[in-house]
Amino acid sequence: MATSAPPIPSHASVRGIKKVQPLRPDQGHSFLWRKLHSLSGLIPIGAFLIEHILSNVEALGGPAAYGHQVRLLNSLPQVRVLEWTFIFIPLAFHALYGLWIALRGRATVNIYPWAGNWGYLTQRITGLIAFAYIIQHVWRQRFSGVMLPEHPGAAFAKVQHELHNPWMLALYIVAMIAISFHFSYGIWLFAAKWGITPGTRARHRFGQLCAAFGTALCILGLASIYAFVGNPKYANAPADAFAPPAITQPAPVNPPTGSTNPNQPGEVR
Repeated sequence: MATSAPPIPSHASVRGIKKVQPLRPDQGHSFLWRKLHSLSGLIPIGAFLIEHILSNVEALGGPAAYGHQVRLLNSLPQVRVLEWTFIFIPLAFHALYGLWIALRGRATVNIYPWAGNWGYLTQRITGLIAFAYIIQHVWRQRFSGVMLPEHPGAAFAKVQHELHNPWMLALYIVAMIAISFHFSYGIWLFAAKWGITPGTRARHRFGQLCAAFGTALCILGLASIYAFVGNPKYANAPADAFAPPAITQPAPVNPPTGSTNPNQPGEVR
């Protein structure tokens, strides 16, 4: 005798899981803040991430090429205003609001093991990894040690010295993979939330495109890490690639004892 399948439990019927109401433009401020959070992840943070990875790829050309790229970026007009307006402030907002969302959310992959739930959980985990990495990276590379805006030639050696620590090297690799996933999946979420990809088929195709883009971005990032620690040609980079090479003076030649002419050998008595 055939029996009917048990009904699928709803969010409200599962103990401990609160039903989340959909965000609506006319209800509260969460809709606006989440839209701004989504937008800031793409512009300007996403644009800066792409530029930053492409700039780091210049390290494949050696210390001088990387130093020239650092000098070029720091020579932009009003570069400090641009840095705070389009990098530090949006990054702080995106990171802190994302952290607030992650702490308030609750993973339900044990109850609903769907791809969307796994994507939500992975996005939160990679965001936390990126948050921890960016804090230490900005502090160590921008605000401590050699000031690279004033000494761009020291950029390659500074990064190389940090990556000589195997724990830091592992952190860079894990963070690059996490950031690439977080950004590429964030692009997919942005297109879905903003109505750019309506329909399951459009989202599936765009998801494949985002996956390919994230993979390519990750490969470029890992290649730049290899440039600092894996290329034997630049294994011991100079402290400053733009410093003039030291000139070694030849040792003076003293004439033999008893010679009156420095160009003639002396007479031995």
